[in-house]
Amino acid sequence: MIMERNECSTEDVAGDGSGSSAAGSPEMDRNPSPPPEEDEPKAGEEMVSDKEGEQGDASVLLTEELEEDLCKVWDMAMDEDVSVFLQEFKAADILLGVIAKSRNPRLTEICVGILGNMACFLETCISLSQNSDLGAVLLLLLGDNDPPTILETCRLLLTCVSQPAVAHLWLDRIQQQPAVCSSFCFIMSSSTNVDLLVKVGELVDKLFDEDEELMRSWVSVPSENDLNKDAQQDIASSLLEAATQLRSESPEGLEVYLHSIQLLTTVQEGMQALVGGCGHAVWAFLCKVVCEDLCQPDDPPLILQEQKALLVPALAVLSALHSGLHADISAELIGSVLRILHFYAEYRQSRTGGNSESEEKDAQLEALVETTAEFLSVVLMEIPEDLFSSFVKEGHLTEKNCVSAVSALLPQHSSVVQHLVILLSEVEPKLADMIKKDFLV
Repeated sequence: MIMERNECSTEDVAGDGSGSSAAGSPEMDRNPSPPPEEDEPKAGEEMVSDKEGEQGDASVLLTEELEEDLCKVWDMAMDEDVSVFLQEFKAADILLGVIAKSRNPRLTEICVGILGNMACFLETCISLSQNSDLGAVLLLLLGDNDPPTILETCRLLLTCVSQPAVAHLWLDRIQQQPAVCSSFCFIMSSSTNVDLLVKVGELVDKLFDEDEELMRSWVSVPSENDLNKDAQQDIASSLLEAATQLRSESPEGLEVYLHSIQLLTTVQEGMQALVGGCGHAVWAFLCKVVCEDLCQPDDPPLILQEQKALLVPALAVLSALHSGLHADISAELIGSVLRILHFYAEYRQSRTGGNSESEEKDAQLEALVETTAEFLSVVLMEIPEDLFSSFVKEGHLTEKNCVSAVSALLPQHSSVVQHLVILLSEVEPKLADMIKKDFLV
């Protein structure tokens, strides 16, 4: 996505680096002058040395006039022709030199923001991605202490990693830089900036989705001499910290982090990291999200459409963790699972009017029902008889939601339905007989 800049200000900003620009691209008063030839760094290592070394003539000051000019360039870089022109003008090298020498967070943020807009177009994205010095400096900026700068850096990296033509270049660079994982973990576990947490989450989720080996390396049990051992141990708990922070702040951000945790459960190393680490905390957190935030009794069945993107990864992780943790299943959780299946049955009925052939398939909703039914099948086979009895007597299992559950379980989980009928025979024999008759169990 092409991101616009903040309104220009001589003060450092503390939040998002994107904003709304005036209608149309403003005319640029003048292009920022390139730095003197003798001051231009020659390699990524030299850039880092300049940035961390003496401040004297290596500093680049941000005057009000320069900020105004750069902000105009930031806006204009949203146009592909302008981005191509900037690239031909060697703007990337100029901006890289400025970033390396900058002592002003706002100046660094603007420069990275310009590069981020340029990266939105294939031609310029390929050119920027092939610049190894730029790649090295951008990864180092993930360890910066200025939230807007990190935000713009993450946007740029996410844009590049999302481009198939150059994604492998960035994945290789990130794999070779253990400090990247440490930087992400620090941000996710300590930041309260919602925009930053969401963008970092999107980037981590994209990295995990694109490169399973990278994900494995970040969660593998490290050796004593592994420089990345602390970050590897923290990645799962850091994802949880960020998800907890975003629970009430950003459903979209929470969805991203739940999906990342779900991806961890798809590999052995990820399950080991969860079961041997923060798995119980993840279980408790997801139980709260599912039971307290989503699909409540007074919600309309249509709520599933709004919440399916959260429910799918939440239930998938709960299902995966249950077998590894042997966690206790609460009556509230079983009730939520039954409610989801009942809401789905009612929603489907309202959409089709009883004619299943007229129903349009919703892949994500179907995935939710499949995941929920799979989880319920495991729970029903393991639930103690006394707990099931109290669950029914307290009114959590009704005729309606029982019928909905059986409909979702059949035909794949027929043995589970048979077991359910046996359990019901001891508590609600009439309901058990009805299930046997209506579903030919």
